[in-house]
Formats: sequence, structure tokens, C-alpha cells
Amino acid sequence: MLIYLARRLALAVVTCAAISVLTFVIIRLPPGDFVDAYIANLAVGGSTVSAEQAAAMRREYGLDRPVVVQYGLWMGRVLSGDFGVSMMWRRPVTEVIGDRLWLTMAVSFAALLLTWLIALPIGIYSAARQYSIGDYVATTLGFIGLAIPNFLLALILMYLGFRYLGLSVGGLFTPEYAQADWSWGKFWDLMVHIPLPASVLALAGTAQLIRIMRANLLDELRKPYVVTARAKGISELRAVLKYPVRAALNPFASSSAYLFPYLVSGSIVVSLVLGLPTVGPLLLQALVAQDMFLAGTIVLLLGVLTVIGTLISDLLLMWIEPRVRLQGRA
Repeated sequence: MLIYLARRLALAVVTCAAISVLTFVIIRLPPGDFVDAYIANLAVGGSTVSAEQAAAMRREYGLDRPVVVQYGLWMGRVLSGDFGVSMMWRRPVTEVIGDRLWLTMAVSFAALLLTWLIALPIGIYSAARQYSIGDYVATTLGFIGLAIPNFLLALILMYLGFRYLGLSVGGLFTPEYAQADWSWGKFWDLMVHIPLPASVLALAGTAQLIRIMRANLLDELRKPYVVTARAKGISELRAVLKYPVRAALNPFASSSAYLFPYLVSGSIVVSLVLGLPTVGPLLLQALVAQDMFLAGTIVLLLGVLTVIGTLISDLLLMWIEPRVRLQGRA
């Protein structure tokens, strides 16, 4: 087991290093740099920047150095906990992200928890009661959940809340708590507002995992050991839950790993629609402005989240599947 964990951790470190290189390359792909985008924005307003001022700005942010040197300086800062200074906000990246990162993690965790709490029991019921009315209802809702874009659902909920309930649906805080310091009142206000965006984000992931769990469990329920258990008089509940569900959880746990980055990256449009103070809208602004340090940090965090999600899924598989735990002893 220790060999398996050490191997996975080493692979995670190598993957994170590769992600950092790809992140830097992706951020540098668009033509021009932040200074060019900044000059273009000023030109729209009728202002101009001299060649000397542009060169000074490039020296200030290290954009006049070779690409390899820029990557080395950036990674050296990242490894020391310094993610650089946002060119757009002219503040340290950690300050710009600030509470947005924790709010994003809170919304993502709530959406992930809601996804698992809904998808697991419904998937088990649909497989155990195949072709029943409940199975048809769950299947229909699953396809609807896969078909409806999250931002469209957010717009519908905003309209229904405002039109029929008189509620201003949007944001994570009421106006009096939006800029206030953290307190129990602000924390409770966040807990009240989180269910709506979490439900919107969880819709597509829930529908997908319901289909995965149903298909996996149906395969297990047709295997000879389940038929033999039923022939020996074991109750239907025990025959389903004791071994088939545990075996069907393997692909379920593996696919759950990819929900971590999806809940953050997929929340960009939803965050814009609902007015959420999360990382998503900030990433969009940074990419448009070609803010290398801010956009690179957020994209790097998304990649690291993917690695963390994969590592967590490996640990879940090791706990669920005994053959994985015994792999290192072979």
C-alpha cells in the first residue's frame, strides 16, 4: 500500500510540473502581451503611451526577458509562495484572489457534496428497480440535466425567484454583508445563499453520475455471484448493497475526480450570470487583459485541482477495491 501511495504522489508531482509548463505556454500563446493589451485599451479611450513608457512597463514586469527566464522567475516565485503582482490590478495575486478562492472552494465543495448525495442513491434505486416508474423518472431527469446548460438554469431560477417570490436571486451575500468583515452573521448569510449556485453547478454532474452508477450496478447485478446470493434466500436489499454496490463504485469514484476542476472552470459563466464573487469571472478578466501572473495562477490552480481530484479518486479506489491495496505486494 505504501508503495502504491508513493508512486501516486511521485506521479502527482511530475504532473504538476508538466501542468506549470503548459500553463505558462498557454498564457503566452496569444499575440502580444499585457502591455500591448493595456495600450490598446488606452487607445480606445483616446489616450496614448510612448515607446519609452511601454519599454519601461515591460522591464517592470520582466516581459523584455527571454521566455525561459520568465518561466524560471515565475516558478521560483510560485514555489516560494509568491504568485507575483497582478498587472491589471497592480496588487499581489494572493490579495486579488483573496476571499474569492475560499468562496469558490466553498461553492464547489457544496456542489460536489450535493452531487454525490443525490447521484449515489438515485443510481442505486434506478438499477435495482430497472424499468420501473422511478427508473424512468430518474432517467428522464438525468437526460434533462445533461441537456440544460447550467447558465440557462441559473437564468430560469433568477426569473422565477424575482417574478413569483420577489427575491433578488444572485450573489453569495446580502448587500449589508458583501463588504463586511467575517463574522457569524456573514457566515450564516453565506450558508443561506450557497444552495442555489451549488444546485445549479451540481445539476450536470449529478445527471452524469446517476447514469454511470446505474450502468455499473446493472452490470454487477447480472453476475453469477449475485444470482447465487439471491438463490440462497438473501434479502434483496442485502444482495444489492453488500457487494454489487461496492464493486460498482469503482468507476463512480474514478469519474468523480474530474468534477473538481469542472466545478471551478464550469462556474465561470454561472458566476457571471448569478453575480458570484468567485474565481471564474476573475479568470475571464485576466485572460482578456493578458494578465500573465493572475491568469497563470488561476489556470495552474485548476490543473492542480485536477491532480488532487485524481489522487483522491485513487485513494477512494484503494479503500473500495482490495486488489488495489494488494497491488504493491505482488
